[in-house]
Amino acid sequence: MSAALLIQSVNRLFGLYGWILILYILGTWIPQLRHSVVGGILAQLSEPYLRLFRGIVPLLGGMDFSPILAFVVLRLVQGILNQALRAFL
Repeated sequence: MSAALLIQSVNRLFGLYGWILILYILGTWIPQLRHSVVGGILAQLSEPYLRLFRGIVPLLGGMDFSPILAFVVLRLVQGILNQALRAFL
C-alpha cells in the first residue's frame, strides 16, 4: 500500500466518523430517529467517544457543547496521524 493511499484512507475514515457524529447529534433532536434502529447504531458508534468530553465541557444553558471539543480533538488527531504517516512513509 502506498503512503498516499494510506493517508487518503485514514482521512476518509476520520471524515466518515465526523459525519457519523454529525448525524447522531442532529438525530438527538428528532425523537423518531433517536429511537430507531439507525439512531441506535449511530449512538453505539458516537456515544463512547462523546462521553469522553461530557465531563470536560459543562452544560451551558441546557446545551451540550462537548461535541465541539470532540470535533476539535478528532481533527487534531487526524492531523497528527497524517504528519506521522508522512514522516515514517
